[in-house]
Amino acid sequence: MARIASTPETDGRVGRRHWLRLRTLILLRWMAIAGQTAAILVAWRFFGVALDMALCLSLVGLLVLANLFSAILLPRTRRLSEAEALAVLIFDSLQLAGLLFLTGGLNNPFALLILAPATIAATALTRFSAAIIGGLTAILVTALGSFFIPLRLADGALIEVPRLFGFGFWLAIIIGIAFLAVYARRVTGEMQVMSDALLATQMALARERRLTDLSGIVAAAAHELGTPLATIKLASAELASELSDQPLLQQDAELIRDQADRCRDILRSMGRMGKDDLHLRTAPFAAVVEEAADPHRHRGRTVHIHLLPGGTATQPAIRRQPEVIHGLRNLVQNAVDFSRANVWIDLDWTDREIALSIIDDGPGFPAHLMGRLGDPFTRGRARTDTDDRTRPEYEGMGLGLFIAKTLLERTGAALRFSNATDPFLAENERPQKCGARIEVRWPRAGIDASDPGPLGENQPLPS
Repeated sequence: MARIASTPETDGRVGRRHWLRLRTLILLRWMAIAGQTAAILVAWRFFGVALDMALCLSLVGLLVLANLFSAILLPRTRRLSEAEALAVLIFDSLQLAGLLFLTGGLNNPFALLILAPATIAATALTRFSAAIIGGLTAILVTALGSFFIPLRLADGALIEVPRLFGFGFWLAIIIGIAFLAVYARRVTGEMQVMSDALLATQMALARERRLTDLSGIVAAAAHELGTPLATIKLASAELASELSDQPLLQQDAELIRDQADRCRDILRSMGRMGKDDLHLRTAPFAAVVEEAADPHRHRGRTVHIHLLPGGTATQPAIRRQPEVIHGLRNLVQNAVDFSRANVWIDLDWTDREIALSIIDDGPGFPAHLMGRLGDPFTRGRARTDTDDRTRPEYEGMGLGLFIAKTLLERTGAALRFSNATDPFLAENERPQKCGARIEVRWPRAGIDASDPGPLGENQPLPS
């Protein structure tokens, strides 16, 4: 199974570096500038609010200058480093806090906008940087609750919310900082984890397809060279028998025959997995499962494959898709990794569906992970000291099951994870098939290739 050294949550400094593009922040700032300017002018002109227009517009102008400086001197396609993004968000928080200080503090309904920099930091920066922005925002909001220039109308009337509502507004903003930060970080973290897992899935599938294409080339070469090698062997054998009175020439003829046999054996061994020939793109269901399980048959466990025909007696042939082979291989690997001695693969089919189940004699899936099996970076089965000794090369991140589930679902399969028996039974009460059970079911119409029709000539592999 593929391994990922770190995730955005385990190594945020790597996972979230250079996420923010300068062009994005410039556009957001222009929107903020337009909104701040409109709010100041509307409040002053239409609602008669007495504002220090020089200071208010000066703070907005400071934001304009900063935006122009960024847009002119720096390329818009530039992605900001961690320190640069942190400095930009600190500046934006201070500018907005200064504007709120001049316009009533928390009595200003637009005070809610001070949450924006903290939310952006939680989305795109590391925990440390997000904590700095969140802490700064909380300090600024608390200060604005006590220190601000009151809002007054032109006739001197004070605009102020009741103290209870003011305290509630302050508390709502403080809670909003924490809630939005956690919410945004959790969502973006899961999106990044899923992106990493899908990338690993695509890499695994690409590797499987390359191996399948290479096997097809070897199979085609073995097929095409079979006749000339047989001719060379036959001719060399006849020459050897006719040159009995010339030992040196006879040895050369025998050498040619032996080398033809050697070429045949090499091609046969290389083409053992080569089944991408048009006539071998489909295979019996059991043959495809055998191919998927073959790499794990020599790892100290016994893999049993049983055919349990249901409604029809004839074993179906299915398409040898890389998704099917690699997905089943990961499922078998997972079962072998956690089994004690045996893994059972039961194949079944009816007129309507094709199915298999993989059962091992290991500890089974832990109950608390049942609802998350198949998700990426879910720590696998119940980890024990025995697991750590027998499976030291894997971190148990659930990526193998995710890749298998994703690939098989692309072929129309439905997967179900369960335990073959109650994992809390005593050791002497557990049946032989006592571990985890994974069931895979395809609609027969979606994978059956029992009657593929005329195939025609082999076509060259795509470059």
